[in-house]
Amino acid sequence: MAASTHWLASSCAMSVLERGGNAFDAAAAGGFVLQVVEPHLNGPGGEAPILVWSERERRALVVCGQGVAPAAATITTFRDLGLDMIPGTGLLAATVPGAFGGWLLMLERWGSWRLRDVLEYALHYCVDGYPVVPAITRTIGAVAEMFRADWPTSAAMWLRDDEAPQPRSMMRNPALARTYERVIAEAERRATDREGQLRAARDVWYRGFVADELGRFCSTTSWRDASGDCHGGLLAAEDLSRWEPTFEEPATYGYGRHTVCKTREWGQGPVFLQQLALLRGFDLDALPFLSADYVHTVVESAKLAFADREAHYGDSPDTAGILDVLLSDVYNLGRRELVGERASFELRPGEVGGRAPRLPRGVAGAREPAEGIGEPSVQFAAQAKTFEESKGDTCHIDVADRFGNLVSATPSGGWLHSSPYLPELGFCLGTRAQMFWLEEGLPTSLRPGARPRTTLSPSLAFRDGEPWMAFGTPGGDQQDQWSLAFFLGVVHGGLDLQDAIDAPMFHTEHFPGSFYPRTAKPGRLVVEDRLGIEAIAELRRRGHDVAVEGPWTLGRVSAVARDGDFLVAAANPRGAQGYAVGR
Repeated sequence: MAASTHWLASSCAMSVLERGGNAFDAAAAGGFVLQVVEPHLNGPGGEAPILVWSERERRALVVCGQGVAPAAATITTFRDLGLDMIPGTGLLAATVPGAFGGWLLMLERWGSWRLRDVLEYALHYCVDGYPVVPAITRTIGAVAEMFRADWPTSAAMWLRDDEAPQPRSMMRNPALARTYERVIAEAERRATDREGQLRAARDVWYRGFVADELGRFCSTTSWRDASGDCHGGLLAAEDLSRWEPTFEEPATYGYGRHTVCKTREWGQGPVFLQQLALLRGFDLDALPFLSADYVHTVVESAKLAFADREAHYGDSPDTAGILDVLLSDVYNLGRRELVGERASFELRPGEVGGRAPRLPRGVAGAREPAEGIGEPSVQFAAQAKTFEESKGDTCHIDVADRFGNLVSATPSGGWLHSSPYLPELGFCLGTRAQMFWLEEGLPTSLRPGARPRTTLSPSLAFRDGEPWMAFGTPGGDQQDQWSLAFFLGVVHGGLDLQDAIDAPMFHTEHFPGSFYPRTAKPGRLVVEDRLGIEAIAELRRRGHDVAVEGPWTLGRVSAVARDGDFLVAAANPRGAQGYAVGR
């Protein structure tokens, strides 16, 4: 089974499985296709956190394809530029592009295909073309003027006759094809065996011509970014050469018959587990599914978990052992008492290990609300220094194979609108460093060599001690709300995977966003109108600032699962791009 946010990636992953490949080969092939066919949502310059279950090793692991901040990226550097926040676009926010390394490390350990064969599908779409989906047209249209005025290499790549390409037209990326073909050729010259070629390809990418060109581009060019000024980049070839993808033990939490695995506190993943730890003390089975009582309980628990994310998560020595406290029964017993009958408008992180929570300056009182904050929001300053934005998103792919392996991955970053197109390589750099704070002493303070606290959050779940489901969604700060709502729909709502995905979705925007300009909307609850008039009215009576969206607008969850002798999969109808396939 394969399910993802784009039908071409799911189909290619299924093709790999039918040609004898395993889940790791299929997920990587689908992941590389996503970089080509959803360039507004991810790219080779981005990142790819991956959760896997290896049936051969009988263990779950995280493959960390998340790059780090450059050596030159210090708080002082940004202060000297007159910045108090890292811009959300341009070159200053670039971290080491970790997706390529993450996918290849996974293939080296568990895959069975050679790199040439895995990349065959992505190369095909680069050279022969892929259909433009409406979201690509909307995204390019929203930033077209910026491309024309400030990013000429992006204009040359993404505009057609000086306008956004039309839906269903064909788009190609021959420069990216040349990059991949050169990587493959150099790797095959260095090694004859599959694993050796994969190691050599990583070396070519991070210590060869790709790293050299990225370093040259950042050091010799400058571009207008979200600050309104023109800046070069801080990323250097040496930053890529020092970085390696890694394997890590996942964070886990037991919830009744189920155990959920997530990335650790350097990313957002554990907030899913914290929500489960809080909800464990409520009898959700006694509440009508998606009633006002049910939604209120889930949302108020989310506010507490995300407040702890703001105060305690990050890639920092100070976070060692913090999950032992945040997921403990004692801690959540006290936190649970804060869930009242009315909506909270406060950001209330808890005290951990006797240490008072510390929020970034300006956050404790909540920043002023602003419209249009999403993942990734395209924020840029035009000549008149007024901001425009276009909501973007991310990608997701899940695969289950006949051997019992499971893969869940949420690749993102390197969006076509995040930074200028590199014509020599065929892709854009990412902007994940915008998730750091330019303030000393926080778990998320900018620090060279640290990973940004990403929102990317793939998921694995066990049932009765056996590997059961791989699932996830795009959506930035909403990822661990939409995927939790789906999970609870299966566990408490009694729904199958597709019905749980199709159920009316909701989320809160109560806490500070992870993306520039880091705004919050205290008390804001966003729901699809299918939740129903009565439930919406009751939520408003309880004090929630309810924003009602269209009937099929929130979330892009996909999932694969093992159900006895069967494999099952489901994909999202929202956006008419998701696709699940199997046999």
